[in-house]
Amino acid sequence: MAIARLARLGRQAKRPHGLCIKMSAVAILGLCFIFVWSMFSSPANSVTSQRESFDDISEPVAANTKVTNSWIQSQEKRPQKHNQEEDKKAKLESDLEKKDEKKVNGSVSVSVHKHESKKKNEKDAKKVKHNVKSPNEETNEKTEIDDLENENDEELEEGLVVDGKEEEFNSEGEVIVDTEGNDNLIQQENEESVEKVEGESGGSTSTGKKRKIKGPVFYPKSHYSWKLCSTRSKQNYIPCIDIESGTAKFLSHRHRERSCPRSPPICLVPLPHAGYGPPVPWPDSKSKILYKNVAHPKLAAYIKKHNWLVEDGEHLTFPQNQSEFKGGVLHYLESIEEMVPDIEWGKNIRVVLDMGCGDESFVASLLDKEVLTLSLGLKDDLVDLAQVSLERGFPTVVSPFGSRRLPFPSGVFDAIHCGGCSISWHSNGGKLLLEMNRILRPGGYFILSTKHDSIEEEEAMTALTASICWNILAHKTDEVSEVGVKIYQKPESNDIYELRRKKNPPLCKENENPDAAWYVPMKNCLHTIPSSIEQHGAEWPEEWPKRLETYPDWLNDKEKLIADTNHWKAITDKSYLTGMGIDWSNIRNVMDMKAIYGGFAAALTQQKVWVMNVVPVHAPDTLPVIYDRGLVGVYHDWCESFGTYPRSYDLLHADHLFSRLKNSCKQPVSIVVEMDRLLRPGGWAILRDKVEILDPLEGILRSMHWEIRMTYAQNKEGILCAQKTSWRP
Repeated sequence: MAIARLARLGRQAKRPHGLCIKMSAVAILGLCFIFVWSMFSSPANSVTSQRESFDDISEPVAANTKVTNSWIQSQEKRPQKHNQEEDKKAKLESDLEKKDEKKVNGSVSVSVHKHESKKKNEKDAKKVKHNVKSPNEETNEKTEIDDLENENDEELEEGLVVDGKEEEFNSEGEVIVDTEGNDNLIQQENEESVEKVEGESGGSTSTGKKRKIKGPVFYPKSHYSWKLCSTRSKQNYIPCIDIESGTAKFLSHRHRERSCPRSPPICLVPLPHAGYGPPVPWPDSKSKILYKNVAHPKLAAYIKKHNWLVEDGEHLTFPQNQSEFKGGVLHYLESIEEMVPDIEWGKNIRVVLDMGCGDESFVASLLDKEVLTLSLGLKDDLVDLAQVSLERGFPTVVSPFGSRRLPFPSGVFDAIHCGGCSISWHSNGGKLLLEMNRILRPGGYFILSTKHDSIEEEEAMTALTASICWNILAHKTDEVSEVGVKIYQKPESNDIYELRRKKNPPLCKENENPDAAWYVPMKNCLHTIPSSIEQHGAEWPEEWPKRLETYPDWLNDKEKLIADTNHWKAITDKSYLTGMGIDWSNIRNVMDMKAIYGGFAAALTQQKVWVMNVVPVHAPDTLPVIYDRGLVGVYHDWCESFGTYPRSYDLLHADHLFSRLKNSCKQPVSIVVEMDRLLRPGGWAILRDKVEILDPLEGILRSMHWEIRMTYAQNKEGILCAQKTSWRP
């Protein structure tokens, strides 16, 4: 009994002690849970901050957040901490890198940024739209901002390759850019306008003061190693036209619409396999060219079926007595003038658009009459006749013609010619013909010649032209050429539009800009005819050559145009023609990559050249002025590839192009690559810009084995003259 009582007392004595132990254990476990939770939650916050900073590489970043490359370098310099937090960070970074591996053309590219959803990135890109401004261009601020937004969207989808010390671009080839020093290397070639947000860190948006950060266009310590483009089109590669796919399922060789690679090609286009020879100088090139410069399998088959081009040894010849027009092209042109006497070639008619590329005898004969004809090589030209036209020295541009507007302003062509072209003008609601109506000058002529017109097509064309109030001036089937020719004229005033019983197609809305052409869809509507003297197209220009020096009444800043004309005439006469070492007898195809009023082209009118005046889409719209002066040109965004074949031009001229596009293009080095694609071997480039741009640019050109012929600098401005060689890796 005593023993049992003692045991019971012992159990009672131990009970409080056991309860305390249990409570203590629970408390300790709770503290451990809190400690472990805090350890794991802290790295998560850190990871979120890093991922946001990756996403904001080319967008507004916080004051305490560095760009990706700089961040990577700082991580490499920090001492390694062998704790759970650092190990988790390293593991996450490795997972993120592996997740974004991309294989392009056989090489693996690793993207270390853009890990957030596309929806969030598009939202951030819209934030940039309200903050980014391009210098010296307040009037086109909205256009530039929208373009920057599109570029940011493309970059979010593609990404760049950055590992902290080098930048690899493997789209359509490869260039490896090695850099030295501790510069911020991310987007080394592009440095768009980046907003630095003062205030909160971690990539979040702050309401603090913002300022622009503008990096250099080219980093002077960069080293370039180039490779050839590995594409289906090989030596004839047109990046925004050609389809580049690894499969052979595509029956078409060209895009139906302009469609550029997400990242511009950073590779050099190879020369033709059979070699490349210096082009036949003008004017001999009108009658013969080197066959190997334009050789193509489909072209060889085309030659066998047509007698207007003949393979003669190493040359491709164009007999003058042979033409697509039976009876000769001169008879064809004379018959047009007889049908409509107001068509005075070379006087009243100076600038003509020729739809499609054929034997170009039409273009060659009009050149003899002082008519500047721009040929439009269409996207379905599998024979590459547009390349043949350029090799002969004729103004030509390649562009799809489907659902988007052509890269021309409204009301600029004196006449449009479609000789035997197989375009269904009446299809799709007549959109294609409405596009012709947009770019044709009021009172201008549309010349259509066909051999076999079906009754259905003729009736449809008659109804369509009547609906847009085109007047049929003449309709005749020539007995010699056996070609039916119709000549239409566009109305000169809006009065006739009001007389239509059926308002179909309707008039375009007042806020529809008829000059907007870059990636703008065609409209099923009629733009009103300019009626005010302040609008271009209200009056017909002076006869050629007076119109070159006659400044249009609708232009407000005539003083600037006069100054621009005098400026380039002085520079061309005193420097370009005599002081550069350029043999102008070998120069025929010229491009002004940033034309303003066409002053450079006007200064070369006495030379035997033609000039493609390019007005960048980020610049003020001066292209109508250029056409009113009797010159030709196109709109273009130099962040993309130009619509033409490789080796199209003998000379490129760029005045402050790179400093102009400094905050627009993601990879300015791609413009240099495009220049290499555009120029033929032995071709020249005259570049004027800031010294800080020309110095590293000289190094880039040397890395391509271009020869630097002349450099000159004064007051932080300079000029660089270089010649492309025939070297290829």
